[in-house]
Amino acid sequence: MRILLKSASSATRYSASRLWHVKWLKKLAVIAACISLFSCSSASIEDYANSNPTLNLAAFFDGELTASGIVQDYSGKVTRKFTVTMTGSWQGNKGELKEWFIYDDGEKQTRIWYLTDLGNGQFEGRADDILGVAKGEANGSALRWRYDMKLLVDGSEYEVEFDDWMFLVDNKTIINKSDINKFGIKVAEVTLVIQRK
Repeated sequence: MRILLKSASSATRYSASRLWHVKWLKKLAVIAACISLFSCSSASIEDYANSNPTLNLAAFFDGELTASGIVQDYSGKVTRKFTVTMTGSWQGNKGELKEWFIYDDGEKQTRIWYLTDLGNGQFEGRADDILGVAKGEANGSALRWRYDMKLLVDGSEYEVEFDDWMFLVDNKTIINKSDINKFGIKVAEVTLVIQRK
């Protein structure tokens, strides 16, 4: 009788353990499917191959420009507003874009981009707070930049990744949307409307 009870108890424990493993594997499968779905659903620059008007970076960022933007945290709450004055100039395939930021809390910031048109819709960009080289790819009316940046927040410096999209609306307007990521997770988003004078 004891042997039968012991066997029944072991079988119950085995069944419970097996059931727990099956449930855990199902959860892992759902998580993996979600990750796969989100990674597959991200936009590609190829999606804009036939979009108009065609963005010519050197033509747009030549001369004086102005911009207004907002910063949103991970929840979508607007945490900062800012304006930018820009001056762009090009010599052949080399460009320089100077940016002067003024934030709603009074902070001021200056950045100078040194841009290179590599041909075939490929670009490189460098600036003092950019880690390494920004890589850009244009197609149709869109341009996607990817780069790592040193970001100063409340006196502390963080290294973050930018996934930066520009969309040409007309010959005087670009809408610029940037996801700011840390360890692959979006922590903030910047939206900017850039206009030629």
